[in-house]
Amino acid sequence: MRSVIVLLSLAVFLFGCSTNEPAKNEQPAETKGKTTGTEKNKPERKGESKDVHVPNPQVSDDRNLTKIGQTIDDSKGEMTLKGIKNVNKHYNHEPISLTIKDVKLIHHKPDNSMIDFFHSYTHEEEFDFVKIAVEIKNNSDKTVKFAPVALIKTSDGQKKMFDEDIYLEELGGEMKENSTKEGTLGFIVEEAKQPIQWVEVTTSDVFNQNDKLIHKAQTIKIDLNR
Repeated sequence: MRSVIVLLSLAVFLFGCSTNEPAKNEQPAETKGKTTGTEKNKPERKGESKDVHVPNPQVSDDRNLTKIGQTIDDSKGEMTLKGIKNVNKHYNHEPISLTIKDVKLIHHKPDNSMIDFFHSYTHEEEFDFVKIAVEIKNNSDKTVKFAPVALIKTSDGQKKMFDEDIYLEELGGEMKENSTKEGTLGFIVEEAKQPIQWVEVTTSDVFNQNDKLIHKAQTIKIDLNR
C-alpha cells in the first residue's frame, strides 16, 4: 500500500517534469500519434460552444455510444459499449475542480492501420478499455500541478497507472492560473470473466510550482450500469 501511495505522489511530479522539458526537434502532435486535451484560459464568448470536441488520432469518437451493446465502426476500428455511467459530478481538490463527465467500458477492435500503436500497450488484436472523460479547472491565480487519474482499479482487481493511458492528451501536469483542460483518458484492461461492476479512480495530489503539497489525492468509486 505504501508503494502505491508513493507512486501517486510521484505521478504529478513526472507529469510536471515532462511539461518543463525543452522541446527537441518537436513535431506536430498529429505526426507523433497524439493530441492534447483542450485547454482554455480565456473568457468564454457569448454564443460560443463550451464543449469543443477535438478528434483523437488513434481512438474513435465514442460520443454516439450511449446504450450497452451498441456498436460503431469507422476508419480507426470497431467499438462496442459494454458499460456506461454518466457521472457529471464535480470533485473539489482546492484549488482544482475536477469534473468526471462519464465513464465507459468499451470493447475495441482497432483497424489494421492502428495495430502498431496499440501493440505498445497490449499484444491482443482486440481488447476492452476503460474510458474516462474529464474537465479540470484551476480556480486560483497561480500555476499548480495535478493529474486527474494517477491510478485506476476495477472491480475484478485490475490496476492501471497513469502512464498506461492510450489517449495521450496530456491532461496531467502543470495547469496555468484560471485555466481549464478537458479531454479523455483510457486504460486497456483484461476481459473479465464477470462483467466489471465498478471502477475506482485515484487522482494525484495537488502541488504548487515549488512542489509543495496543496491538496491530498482523492479516490472516487464509480458504479457502471447503474
